[in-house]
Amino acid sequence: MPAIKPFNAVFYNKEKIDNLSSVICPPYDVISKEQQEAYYKQHPNNFIRLELAKETSKDSAKDNKYTRAKKTYEDWLAKGILKQDEAYCIYFYKQDYTYLGQRYTRMGFLGLLNLNEDSGVKILPHEHTHSAAKTDRLTLWTALKTDLSSIFVGYSDKTNVIEKIFMKELASQKPYLEAVDPDKVKHMIWRLADPDKIQLVMDVLEGQNLFICDGHHRFEVANQMRRDAMKKQKNHTGKEPYNFVMTYFTNMDSKDLQIFPIHRIVKKFPINVTLLEQYFRIDKIKTKNDLLVLLARAGQNEHAFGLCKKEGLYLLRLKSKTLIDKVVKEGSKDYKSLDSAILKAFIFDQVGVASEDILYSKDPTEVLAAVAEGQADAGFILNPILIKQLKTIALNDERMPPKTTYFYPKVLSGLTLYKMD
Repeated sequence: MPAIKPFNAVFYNKEKIDNLSSVICPPYDVISKEQQEAYYKQHPNNFIRLELAKETSKDSAKDNKYTRAKKTYEDWLAKGILKQDEAYCIYFYKQDYTYLGQRYTRMGFLGLLNLNEDSGVKILPHEHTHSAAKTDRLTLWTALKTDLSSIFVGYSDKTNVIEKIFMKELASQKPYLEAVDPDKVKHMIWRLADPDKIQLVMDVLEGQNLFICDGHHRFEVANQMRRDAMKKQKNHTGKEPYNFVMTYFTNMDSKDLQIFPIHRIVKKFPINVTLLEQYFRIDKIKTKNDLLVLLARAGQNEHAFGLCKKEGLYLLRLKSKTLIDKVVKEGSKDYKSLDSAILKAFIFDQVGVASEDILYSKDPTEVLAAVAEGQADAGFILNPILIKQLKTIALNDERMPPKTTYFYPKVLSGLTLYKMD
């Protein structure tokens, strides 16, 4: 049984929707209430109506956000707003973006990942999940019998075999689908339907360790749906649609694979900065830009954090790595060396910061603004983890603390869908 295979995706009909940018949206788990409302207003066929439909005070077992999403989905299919590809393809997916003034391109492809344990690959997660998010996706996907948004998986391709296939076969052609998101990231999709070329792509991934970069909840939901379906299926073959999950694959050896840190906004942090001197060298910093530069520099050899308080900005550097084993009580040596684990053990656990008092953001400016506006007592700025750290933790069969990684850019919702019936 192959580890990956092509599929005939459902996507927006270009004859009905002339501006794809107006109907796509990010994955459900990064959409705020304000953004949800904005996407609803943006276009009557915006994918938000399926991905994250609105709740109302009158919701019931027969009429709720899931039943409304199902009705909307069936209506769009009937009216041809959404249509299913006639061919089985893998879909090359290119994202052009700018970060800190530098241009990047991330190349990948969308296909189906085999959930069978004998598929020839090992699928390795790296983060813990939350039950509420899994219940939400399970209810939605089951109602629609469709996988609405892909998981995000990394593979190894040091000689860029897959990218060379794209360059030779598709790069000179106009993208089949094209959209620009609110962050000015350009998203482009090409269809590859040639079975021989698809096989070349599949061969690269055969026997590999595949690392889940994003979409852990969706991966677990797909597995649960498979288990539920297998209980009802008398003659399970392993080839049924429920054995697969729609997946975005990208090369982890690429220099353009970006991991952002996820920073912490702490609503209640009553202690004085000087009380952290037991474990940290503390320097007061004048500006945000200075803090970011010094934090990145310190992070090359030390465990360091930026701290924002009403009274100013500070750079915190752990005094000695020998302290880690004494203070971080759980996990392997690799786990204990994660900045997110050190921050929790050395500061949050010591001070007594409650998990419900911690908010998360990938934007340092948002963290500083929350403190400046009195919405939080403190903000902690982190350095990003390295790809090799993610791989090591996953290979150790460990899970990072929640909100440790943020892969950028996100894979959009609404580009392709996978019908699982």
